[in-house]
Amino acid sequence: MKKRTTSIALIVLGLTACLTTVSAGDNSYTPVKQTSDMITVYIHGIDVRDGQETLQVDPIQWFEGKAADEQFLKDEPDSGLNGAPDGYYIVNPEKNLETLEVDPQADVLMQIYDRTGNVLDATTEWNQSVSLEKFNAIYRNNAVVDVSDYPYHLTLKNGKVIRIVQQFVP
Repeated sequence: MKKRTTSIALIVLGLTACLTTVSAGDNSYTPVKQTSDMITVYIHGIDVRDGQETLQVDPIQWFEGKAADEQFLKDEPDSGLNGAPDGYYIVNPEKNLETLEVDPQADVLMQIYDRTGNVLDATTEWNQSVSLEKFNAIYRNNAVVDVSDYPYHLTLKNGKVIRIVQQFVP
């Protein structure tokens, strides 16, 4: 029963995200500008000990638009498709977990998460700034939206994460 409820919630969430994306108007999706000090990852865990936060991450390759189509066709030449479905493509051939220290003043930008406990309220709000403490709570609360399913762009400075940006996935 729980699996079915979760599936229904994910379908409603997906439809809500699609409707929100369609109605976004001037505040529509803009790809995250990739920089040399940025990596894209899946976050597999957050640990806070003695006031120091670390992330357990699995680095991935994130492609969008034309680059996604090119990489998809290179990796999947027999797919029968003309490009990457949904305009993005993720390459993650193997799970390699790394631990990264997070700067206590790190910026966190979220696109979609459980704001109220109601699946209908889990809408896309582009680059919503949240505190690191709130991000930790969002990450641990997976009843409505499991944010660990989303990629994140991490900006590093002197070996520490100084910025976390949740990647929107249609």
